[in-house]
Amino acid sequence: MKDLASYLLFFSALIVGFSLASQAGVNSQLRTVLASPIQAAFISFLIGTLVLGVILLIQKDQWFSATQALSIPWWAWLGGFFGAFNIVMSIYLAPKLGAVALAISVVCGQVIASIFYDQYGLMGYPKLEITPGRIIGAVFLVLGVIMVAKK
Repeated sequence: MKDLASYLLFFSALIVGFSLASQAGVNSQLRTVLASPIQAAFISFLIGTLVLGVILLIQKDQWFSATQALSIPWWAWLGGFFGAFNIVMSIYLAPKLGAVALAISVVCGQVIASIFYDQYGLMGYPKLEITPGRIIGAVFLVLGVIMVAKK
């Protein structure tokens, strides 16, 4: 059963990847119509906020307390900033790079950052040592970015 659960988690991550590639294309089209990457990002976040609001209303979860909010590490509040940055940059870069180059470049950046976060157990991740296999995989990914980016 554990193997099935692992496969479902990886499948879910693949769906997230599909969603990210789709989101960049959809938001890029929104940018074309609105002629502004910032306005397109705003509309994207507005729709996302409305969807999350509906989900919160359906779940009827209790809101966090002021004590809980004050106990959150300062860096944990940066998620919204990173989200806005990612959306705006994806909107800007998608029509310039294309879907594959954008996706693999984003994944490359994620892998490089993740190796660092895992090595030192940062951002709430468990501490996982860098191994030669992880480094070789990251190098292949960087080489892949270079190969895909060539036109």
